[in-house]
Amino acid sequence: MGGDADGIERVYRRRRRPPGLVVGLLGLVCCNALLQVDGSGEDRDRWFSWMTVAALAVAAAHLVLTQYRAYTRVTREGITVQWAVRSRSWTWQQVYDIRVEPAGRGSSRTSPQWVAYLHDFDGRRFLLPHIDDRQLDDPYAEVSDLCLAADPGRSLGWERLPQVETLILRRAARRKAWIRAALGAALVLLITSAVDTWEVIVGRPEHPFLLFVCVPLASFALLGALLERRWKSLVPAQP
Repeated sequence: MGGDADGIERVYRRRRRPPGLVVGLLGLVCCNALLQVDGSGEDRDRWFSWMTVAALAVAAAHLVLTQYRAYTRVTREGITVQWAVRSRSWTWQQVYDIRVEPAGRGSSRTSPQWVAYLHDFDGRRFLLPHIDDRQLDDPYAEVSDLCLAADPGRSLGWERLPQVETLILRRAARRKAWIRAALGAALVLLITSAVDTWEVIVGRPEHPFLLFVCVPLASFALLGALLERRWKSLVPAQP
């Protein structure tokens, strides 16, 4: 975090290194997957192992880019965010609110527990990299200070607007629905893997494309649509 002569008020970058345990475990998993590829005798097993290696490589690349490339830059004109790959800027007039929220159930002690999100007037939220309780001692105080500093530069205050709050709730319901749908599809994939193993044991014809692709994707789409419809119905209508 710092400033310069070009008018940049604050830049939030990585201050603390990622936990060595996380990096080490990711490296071990990648090495194990590579060994599995080398030792796979069947084409199907080799294909599955290569897919696993590719997914782990993407996860590792995302971790590295987030740690060393991502940042949040705050100026008098607005906020610029560089994520792992993409970047985006907002003027203060486009920013509805900045909120510190729980990182989610998937977070661990080695990852941030509280992260900051920018909310726009369409109810969308965007992660602000490195404004969290791992990189900052007090992200709440930091965000409060940012909102106070930005207040003279916007035509509206930081008051809550009921219609925007409703949009935020509806988008949150959608995110929750599709996250749960992804978890459900992962469970279905485990079940179809067991079915495929059973077919191999009893000597029945195998259906790998159906079991490993079609059924999990169909369950993901169906669960997501049903959960989104259910949870959106619980959000109060716009006033």
